[in-house]
This record gives sequence, structure tokens and C-alpha cells, in this order.
Amino acid sequence: MNTNIALIGVLLSTVLTVGCQAKKSEIPTQVIYRFDDHRYLELKGYYCEGALWYVDTQRGIKSEVMDKFYRAFGGKYVHPSERYIAITDWDISGFMVSKDYGQTWRNAHYASVPYGVEPDGTTSPKRENVVSFTVVNDQGFLLTKQGHLYLSSKPFDDPRVLPGGPGIDYTFTYDGKIGTGRIDPRSPGQKWGMSYIELSTLKGQTNEEKAEWQGLPTKVPEVKNYTGWDHMQCDPDLGLE
Repeated sequence: MNTNIALIGVLLSTVLTVGCQAKKSEIPTQVIYRFDDHRYLELKGYYCEGALWYVDTQRGIKSEVMDKFYRAFGGKYVHPSERYIAITDWDISGFMVSKDYGQTWRNAHYASVPYGVEPDGTTSPKRENVVSFTVVNDQGFLLTKQGHLYLSSKPFDDPRVLPGGPGIDYTFTYDGKIGTGRIDPRSPGQKWGMSYIELSTLKGQTNEEKAEWQGLPTKVPEVKNYTGWDHMQCDPDLGLE
């Protein structure tokens, strides 16, 4: 009898110990950004780095944006747009975007251009120079301290370069000579919202011929009555003991 009691005691002690260890090893999860009352970003990881999830309780969407290594963007972030969602991270090296309300995600990049406007001559901004990232009307606008505006295209693809379209024939001047070019529907380049370009470097680029890159805003649009957060928030001590 005493042997059985002792054995039960050992088993209970083992169960409790394993339970405590499991609880201690649970990866902390926290909301780091709210778009509104039903959409938010959730980070799972220690020290404000880890997997990033997008949640829309109204549409019943929970999707993984990045599976690891995400770190929160530190600048001003205003994002009323719902269909087109664009997220950047701590080092502003690129963007994760969704064009279907957050159901699926893809990488978006800075456009390849012959010259850059940054102080060091590069074609994308440094983290310390970024002031804000605003996503409104299904377009993203990244503003720097130097006044440079990186933006995505208008939210549609030029019908001329869609499958079955006629394509776009255009002329250009190079070294004093007039040349011709063509954007073929079979290789139209980046789809809308998948490329960010500094506004002043657009001139002379092939993208300039597409309708979605014409008549663009020259400054960040004003956002009124926004109910979401204007910065990401993260507790680096969450889950530590």
C-alpha cells in the first residue's frame, strides 16, 4: 500500500513538473497593431521578433504573413485600406502585401531604377530616414525625412497588358535619338501594388507608360477619422521570467 502511494506521488509530481515546463515554454503572443475594431496584427515570439499573423474577425480571416524573424516597424503607420494591405518591418527592406483582404500574402519590392535619390545614392530608403508609411485607397505611401515619396501603383492593371490585350507601343528619346518600345501582354512586368518606386524616378521608366502609374498623388493623401493605431506597439519582455 505504501509503495503504491509513493508511486502515485511520484507520478503526480512528474505530471505537475511537465505541466509547469509546458506553460513556461509557451511562446508569447501579442497584438502589435490595430487597423480598426476587427482587424489587427499578432506577433508570436520572444523579444518582439517572430511569426506575424493578420486577423480579420469580421471576415473570419487569420493568415500567416511571415513565419519567423518579423520585427515591428518603428515609424508612423496609418492603414485604413482594407482590400490592399501592405506591411513593412523594422529595416524597411521590402513589403508583405495582400490584395484580397488579407487572405494571401506576397513579397513586394522597391522598383529597379538606374539611379537613387537617397543621401547615399541608393534606390531604397534607410530605416533611420523613414518618417511614415500610409496605406489608403489601396495604395501605399512611404515618406522619408528628405521628402522622398515611395509609392505603389494605382489599384488596377492596365487592360492593354492583360491577357488578350493589344499591348502598349511607345517612343522614347535616348542620347538625342528617338527609339520605340513595346510592353507585351505576355511579359507585362509587375502587377499592381507589387512594386514601390520613388515618385521622381518614375520619369523615363517603362512603368510610366502603364495607366496604373499615371496621374499619381504627389504627396501622402490625408486620412480622416482613422480609428486604428498610428504606431506598432510591442512589449519585448512579454513571456520572460
